[in-house]
Amino acid sequence: MNYLGVGASPGNVPVSHGNNSKVIDRRVSVAELVLRCAICGLSVLAAVLVGTDTQVKEIFLIQKKARFVDMKALVFLVVANGMAAAYSLLQGVRCVVGMVRGSVLLNKPLAWAIFSGDQVMAYLNVAAVGAAAQSAAFAKLGQTELQWMKICNMYGKFCNQIGEGIAAALLVSVAMVVLSCFSAFSLFRLYGGNKGKSNSGW
Repeated sequence: MNYLGVGASPGNVPVSHGNNSKVIDRRVSVAELVLRCAICGLSVLAAVLVGTDTQVKEIFLIQKKARFVDMKALVFLVVANGMAAAYSLLQGVRCVVGMVRGSVLLNKPLAWAIFSGDQVMAYLNVAAVGAAAQSAAFAKLGQTELQWMKICNMYGKFCNQIGEGIAAALLVSVAMVVLSCFSAFSLFRLYGGNKGKSNSGW
């Protein structure tokens, strides 16, 4: 007795794993492209906001100019976001070329290279945001024990723009972490049953 196809021979059951795999690959590729474009745009925005931020304040007839280079953490943030923008642009071009050619799947060496690059950029941006946020907290709140003044009380405009840049860089870091998950998914899918057969020569 046979209910709902239970007991049917394997030869009579249609299987379409290939089509499902192609659909998944296409969706992952599109999501990756969107994330890389967003990272590129937000990285440029963060670098521009922090790198172009200046404010001149006159203190006892002496003009003092606040710039991002006065804080090494902000220099690190600008450099990290510049690297993230360039890296995301290159990877975005690779995604577009792959989608146009129809070759969404990656080989293992390329997948490992992308996975490693995404990991490095994610860690780099998270570290840069953490360092910049700590410096910004000292500038905003001061440190009475060390007699550090609240710099933002004097350079309000400068601190506000720096805060906007750090917020944009934080979004970049979150997107980079998510993107690392996508690249890990693309990499370890190559070691699945179907992909393992087609790449057994590596």
